Parts: sequence; C-alpha cells; structure tokens
Amino acid sequence: MWEARHGFPQPQRSRRGHRRYSASEVERVRRVREGRQAGMSLALAIRKVREGGEAGDDSVFAELRRLQPGLEPRVLSKRAMLALSWAIEEECLARAERPLLYAAFQRRRFYAAAEPRWRELARTACASYVFADFPRPRRPRGRPVEIPLGGSSPMMREWLVACWDRRYVACLVGWERPAAPSVEDRARSFEAVWSLAPEAVRDVVASCNRRVGLLDADLARQASDWLEEHGAPPASDQLRAASALVGRVTAHLSAGG
Repeated sequence: MWEARHGFPQPQRSRRGHRRYSASEVERVRRVREGRQAGMSLALAIRKVREGGEAGDDSVFAELRRLQPGLEPRVLSKRAMLALSWAIEEECLARAERPLLYAAFQRRRFYAAAEPRWRELARTACASYVFADFPRPRRPRGRPVEIPLGGSSPMMREWLVACWDRRYVACLVGWERPAAPSVEDRARSFEAVWSLAPEAVRDVVASCNRRVGLLDADLARQASDWLEEHGAPPASDQLRAASALVGRVTAHLSAGG
C-alpha cells in the first residue's frame, strides 16, 4: 500500500519479480514507523525520511556504522589504507571465483593509478564498479563500469573497496579527515572500518548497488540477483582469509607501502 500510494519504499526486484529490501531500506521503513508512533501522518513521516537523504545521498561509511554499530572505526594513514586495499584486492584475486566488486576513489587521477589492478580484477569478476569524479557513466570493455560522483556527494570524501564472492567477502570503508592545505599527500588520514563479516560486507555492497541503480536500474538488478543467488562463504574459509589478509597487510607495510 505504501509503495502504491507514496512510491515508498523502493525495493529491488529479483528475476522472478519478488521484492527484495536492503538493510538500509528496512532502516528507512523503521524510521517512518517511528514517525507514525510520534503522531505524524504517513505522508509526513515518509517526507521527513526522504528529506533526511534519498537513496544514494548518504555516506556509505555513515550507513555502515549505523547498520553495524559493533564495527569500531580506526584512524589510518594513507599508507595503511593502501596496504589494506591491496591486501583485500590480492585475496580477491587469489580466492574468489566470480566476485562482485565495488571501489570508490574520489578522484579520477587516484583511479588512474589503480586502473591496471582493477582491470585485472574485472577480468574474472561477474561485475565491477568504480566511483570517482568521472564526467559521465561509462562501460569500457574489459574494465570496471565507471560511476560518476557529483561534487556534493559524501562519497567524494570516501575510500572504499568491497568484494562479495561465495568463497571470499571483505570490505574497507573510510572517510577522509580534514587536513590543513599544507599537509602533504602522504600525510592524509582516514577514519575507517574494515570487515570480513558477511553481514557487514553485504550492507556495503547493497549501499553501493543502490547508487549504481540511480544511473542504471538494469545493472543494479543484475547485481542484486547475483548477490541473492551467491551466499556467503563458510566461516572456516573466512577465518583463513582473515589470517592471509593480515599477512599481506604486514608485508605491504614492511615493504614501505
């Protein structure tokens, strides 16, 4: 009834036509219910939730922290963020079969430095998407789909890597802390969370996928169907992946990042 009368919530559809609701969309419904309990009309409660941020307007980091409050953020240097990102990507190449991949780079020039790695990641991925200040959406052959970010998007301050595969899941999400103009690039720092827990990685993937859907609903639907059909890896596999990830991060940091 809400969907018919108010266009809210906005579920994704499986190939069989069944509605699928992300964790963040469930959270929005909960907030509408709280508004109703506070005495608001349904229309006003929905409008308040929408004005608080349409899908795609939120920070991925903030959304993940809200949905997974047990994840403890850490302040990491750029060097540590690179080491973690490279370790996640390398474990993806080593363990995953047909992963679903997302990454946020802020600027095109940052992505340009990582493009050779992501071209290799895209080669075996079922789908891969990168976010940055691209001038327009682009689907280059054999490379990740490029999703542009507007200048006011909170993702312009975020660093993100996420991988979902039936054999390996992992994510890293951080927002860049403000720095003085004189601070060198190597001194940049981020407040970040990372996880190999399937529920956290699924939240990040769903959040990124909604942003893809703002530009191409078919691409988002395909990714949603794939996510639905491919479950999380066994806990034993993730335990081995965690150990390997720590080893790779240590090696990168020891080598000077």
